[in-house]
Amino acid sequence: MTPHKLRLGRFLLIASIWSISLFIGAGGGFMVGRANPSLFYEKVLVARVIDGDTIELADGRRVRYIGIDTPETVHPTKGQECYGHEAAARNQQLVEDKFVELQNGVEEVDQYGRFLRYVYIDGVFVNAQLVAEGYAYASSYGPERRYQQVFAQLQQYSKLNGRGLWSACP
Repeated sequence: MTPHKLRLGRFLLIASIWSISLFIGAGGGFMVGRANPSLFYEKVLVARVIDGDTIELADGRRVRYIGIDTPETVHPTKGQECYGHEAAARNQQLVEDKFVELQNGVEEVDQYGRFLRYVYIDGVFVNAQLVAEGYAYASSYGPERRYQQVFAQLQQYSKLNGRGLWSACP
């Protein structure tokens, strides 16, 4: 591919995600406002991070992040996947021992009894942040589609720029 085509491709990608750039905060976090006041929000304390996309709250509930998937750290059939520990460490840095806000999705719980939520801390949209930094893949399961396009565009941007797992994993 010629340098001109590469520059054009990058320009088109950046132009396609221009709309989401309005949400990027001054601190580098992916910021999202509360567009729909009818959605349920809950402020809770994170007791521990289980892995890159699952947390345990102080009240014992487990929460799985909606719309993303991170590499596994311990899985009965997959084992340890490339960049799983890094994803878990980044999630830990973002939310462990901190108060987060949870936003509900279409479904309340998954097949394992984990609550399905979008997670925010100090206005930063954690689900999107993990994808943007290359710690998670955009991934949709079930009927939830609220931020699917945003996650897909962030993944494309992260992949194009070789962030996180996109440069570290085959």
